[in-house]
Amino acid sequence: MSTHLKIEEQKYSAGLLSGTATKVTQIAPIYSDSPDLEDGRVIVRNNFEKIFTKYPKALVFGEDAGNIGDVNQGLEGLQEKFGIDRISDTGIREATILGQGIGLAMRGLRPIAEIQYLDYILYCLQGISDDLATVFYRSCGTQKAPVIIRTRGHRLEGIWHSGSPMGGILNLVRGVNVLVPRDLTKAAGFYNTLLQADEPAIVVESLNGYRLKEPVPSNLGEFTTPIGEVEVTKEGTDVTILTYGSTWRIVMQAARELEQLGISAEVIDAQSLLPFDINGDVAKSLVKTNRLVIVDEDVPGGASAFLLQEVLEKQAGYFTLDSAPVTVTAKAHRPAYATDGDYFSKPSLDDIVEKVYEVMSETKPNEFPPLY
Repeated sequence: MSTHLKIEEQKYSAGLLSGTATKVTQIAPIYSDSPDLEDGRVIVRNNFEKIFTKYPKALVFGEDAGNIGDVNQGLEGLQEKFGIDRISDTGIREATILGQGIGLAMRGLRPIAEIQYLDYILYCLQGISDDLATVFYRSCGTQKAPVIIRTRGHRLEGIWHSGSPMGGILNLVRGVNVLVPRDLTKAAGFYNTLLQADEPAIVVESLNGYRLKEPVPSNLGEFTTPIGEVEVTKEGTDVTILTYGSTWRIVMQAARELEQLGISAEVIDAQSLLPFDINGDVAKSLVKTNRLVIVDEDVPGGASAFLLQEVLEKQAGYFTLDSAPVTVTAKAHRPAYATDGDYFSKPSLDDIVEKVYEVMSETKPNEFPPLY
């Protein structure tokens, strides 16, 4: 590319974000030798208490966020402590919740705009895409709106409140960080990171994680979750499995079953989809395993297609593969009703184990004979 073209590309196609979110100093959670175990909702609630004490300009608002402390009790008791102006309820209007957030953020406050469920992002997606995602870009960095959109999703049973429209979100909100923590400690760390930066973000908490026990860090309000970095949560040598959010727990279970079948799976939690893996760690894993499986509960061709491009094209992971990459996704519809509906609609433990086994069977049929 000529020098002139590089200058013009910088002028017209750079500056979607300020770059501060990926530069926040990393502080790991600190645990005692025998940490208490608490529901995930308690960890994120107590972390929010630290946040609202530490940052007087921080406030949160949304449907049921105030009086009852949100539908999953992640803000329980905080309105009573910090007042109705900082922990408040809104009407059932996602577009206006977002609009309030943009206005408050551009006036120097640090709003957390709560959208009750991930599915409801669709009702304010136009504003996120047209307005929030473009503030920094269209003003050439002279204006900022560091709105934190707090929502929750994944793995709920039934047609509503259970969708995972990540592919649509990813394609429409460039200019906003999209963060997908696997548990509530990771989510708390993202909030701590974002409040030290000046960029907008969507944080998708795991809807089925609020009642799962997690060890309690002793440095609530201080530890951070890095933005743009993946985490290897299980090392392996035969295949790399990339996933995120609630599905990570199922993938970890599958990896343990695969070990019993003689297959060593390396599990990577994406953590952050926008930006994704700025250090190229997935490609480094592929140098070792030479095989890639992406597990995603979005529809086929959704977030999995985005991740494939990131890994195969941008990270040049294609050149280290010995097998065709595989995606394990949900079906091309909303989840059907009840537990059986969830099992047959979204990637199950059996789906993951069987798909990974098929990948290994293709290259080592004598060691891993076909299942069927």
